Amino acid sequence: MDESVVVGMGAMGEGAVQVLPAPDHVGDLVRAHLDHAISLCEQGYASRADIDTAMRLGCGLPAGPLELAGYTGGPVRSATTARGSTREVARVGVVGSGTMACGITEVFATNGFPVTLVARTPARARSAFDVVDGSLARAMRRGRITDEVRESAISAVHVTTDLAELAECDLLIEAVAEDLDVKRTVLTAVDAVARPGAVLATSTSSLSVTACAAATSRPADVLGLHFFNPAPHMRLVEVVPAAGTAADVVATACSVVRGMGKEPIVCGDRAGFIVNYLLFPYLNDAVRLLDRCEPDAVDSEVVSRFGYPMGPFKLLDTIGLDVSLAILTRLDEEFPGAGHAPHERLVSLVARGRLGRKTGAGFYDWPVG
Repeated sequence: MDESVVVGMGAMGEGAVQVLPAPDHVGDLVRAHLDHAISLCEQGYASRADIDTAMRLGCGLPAGPLELAGYTGGPVRSATTARGSTREVARVGVVGSGTMACGITEVFATNGFPVTLVARTPARARSAFDVVDGSLARAMRRGRITDEVRESAISAVHVTTDLAELAECDLLIEAVAEDLDVKRTVLTAVDAVARPGAVLATSTSSLSVTACAAATSRPADVLGLHFFNPAPHMRLVEVVPAAGTAADVVATACSVVRGMGKEPIVCGDRAGFIVNYLLFPYLNDAVRLLDRCEPDAVDSEVVSRFGYPMGPFKLLDTIGLDVSLAILTRLDEEFPGAGHAPHERLVSLVARGRLGRKTGAGFYDWPVG
């Protein structure tokens, strides 16, 4: 990557040459990432502090992108704060049985909240319980929690297939597939059983929270709570008010998140919020480098030169190429012409079933399991 290019310069005389530095593809990739963060700040969408905090905690960067870039412009503090009184949250309901639903369930149960998890079938409910139980057992073996905390947490988890059992919950979170129709259907059903004054949340990472809220009869009680995977370990939660979300709902969400030792960042309701809006175009740009660079060379340089915890291709494989494709497609829909269209190589890998670590193959080959 640091080799030089020697080019003939006839105008400089017979045999004269000029030594030029080789293109710094990886440096350009990271600089474009930092410039994108500066642009987001200058648009007024989020403050310097919020952008840097979100990217540090959401992506594990050694420092926020604006700090890395030495940028000192834009608002320092968030213009959107959680004001108002809070509502009591004693019981939590989670709808879904996938990775995120199980992770969110574990987070709340570990922090002393009784949690009711609703799955579509008895088999999915049992499987979700086993996933949470297994994760808690691993956390105990690794010294992250005590055996007493593990026992208390697993005893706080109740799984069911009956949405009506959510009627006593104070905070209800849907964590189903990242599909607007599916989420709206679930939220409509949750709205029908939730008690008056309960807070309803969608776990979407890229969809319109306002569109989700419109599926309920109580849009003022609805907001987005974007946990990051793995939810038990990632400290960041993006809190996303819908148009018309009540101030005390936002304040309640932020209070609950802080009470669990996590960091809430209040974001405007637009595709990608902060982290995905900045992360996935960078990952897409990395794919464009494959005509000139190998994945492992790019990954190694990003880690060694810039201190990122993981290179873009290992990160894509870890996230899942299908998930990455869906988020880039959503960004391209909301911001057409901004260069977010998924690269054809990413589209091709997904079509071939190479989805990353979960399938054993993506940009790299991985051991299954």
